[in-house]
Amino acid sequence: MSAGNSPQAGDPAPYFFLSYAHTPKQDPNDPGDPDKWVVNLFDDLCAHIMQMTNLPHGARAGFMDRELRSGSDWPYRLAQALATCRVFVPLYSQRYFESEQCGKEWFAFSLRALNNTARGAGPAEAIIPALWVPVGLERLPQAARSIQFAHPDLGARYSTHGFYGIIKLSRYRNDYEEAVYELARRIVEAAQRTSIGPGEATTHYDSLDSAFGSQELGLPGDRRIRVTVVAPDVTCLPDDRGAYHYGPTAREWNPYRPDSVRPLAAYAADLIRNLDFRPDAGCLDDDADELLADDPPTGPGLLLVDAWATTDSECQDLLRRLDALSKPWIGVMVPWNRQDTETVGAAAKLRQSLDVSLHHKLAEGRLASRTAVNGVPSLEEFGRVLPAVVKEAARQFLRHAQAFPPAGPVVERPRLQGPEAMADPADPADPADTEYPDERSP
Repeated sequence: MSAGNSPQAGDPAPYFFLSYAHTPKQDPNDPGDPDKWVVNLFDDLCAHIMQMTNLPHGARAGFMDRELRSGSDWPYRLAQALATCRVFVPLYSQRYFESEQCGKEWFAFSLRALNNTARGAGPAEAIIPALWVPVGLERLPQAARSIQFAHPDLGARYSTHGFYGIIKLSRYRNDYEEAVYELARRIVEAAQRTSIGPGEATTHYDSLDSAFGSQELGLPGDRRIRVTVVAPDVTCLPDDRGAYHYGPTAREWNPYRPDSVRPLAAYAADLIRNLDFRPDAGCLDDDADELLADDPPTGPGLLLVDAWATTDSECQDLLRRLDALSKPWIGVMVPWNRQDTETVGAAAKLRQSLDVSLHHKLAEGRLASRTAVNGVPSLEEFGRVLPAVVKEAARQFLRHAQAFPPAGPVVERPRLQGPEAMADPADPADPADTEYPDERSP
């Protein structure tokens, strides 16, 4: 199969999606293709997979983003491949994890896999990384750190040099052939071992988030975010609320049953990792002291609020005290399952108790996402909305976090001066030369 054959709507789903970082040309006038060796790898993988499977004539063994960006429909065609492929193959390099486009591809596939797992299909281990050039573990974002990428069965020289090294040097030809065969075998095994249902091919591909962190945020430190579940457990439910959506602890709350078999906190934590954050999940009782403390923020936060919890007087009191504080770095999401007949039937009462408990936070949250605070109707919608809430909480944290300038004397900003300023140091200062204090100083 040629990498230049672009997919069309209605084509069979590709066996795998090759995600790679485009290499810029050193000379814009050079007609050569700087990614030709990636194309060779892709074609060799496709040839092996066609031999290893019973894919029919005309089926696409793989998908590679080639010559799509010149057309107006390339975002949809790219999203269609991500929504239907069986295996996602990221081609690791330093450039890869600096690419926002590659981060969007990773996030789109991961969201689809997480939704598939939440529906009860079991863990979807369908991301099979390959090394284009070796990358140190410290350079990997949170989304990639739990995925095995050092495959010893692909050979020692592959591990040392990556595919780029062994495909370029003729003396490593046998090592390349072995490595590409073993990678193709791994792709086929992963596709046959896991079954990820097709997802929705979003028409807003450009609005997707990157799994490698938002470059615009530049959040320092270990990128932690505190996730607090505000929900009852089965022992303290309101009289008119059944136990179907609850468990022995608040963290077991699963508002999207029967569509989801996973607690919402676990699903949210996995999704947050795919935004390059480190989530810490707890419940309101555990986190109340920190939430209500009058201290500088140590990181962004996220409240997952069950509307039924706000009908409890003690919970309502804690939330009202939090609402009275100005903590915009704590975002709020309110799941509202449309299939939950009890919630739908008690909508007026629940919305009133929500407003009493979190009036200011709900109004504040509408700036990031109206859906998040007005009621997220489904698990899929929750996955689409959460990134915007997390990013806004991170932005607010950066605005309000305590600054720690480096130790030592404050260095004044340099000022450009004309030759006349150097003529006589005894000359009186020009009012226009008034010096302003360094913004880093208190």
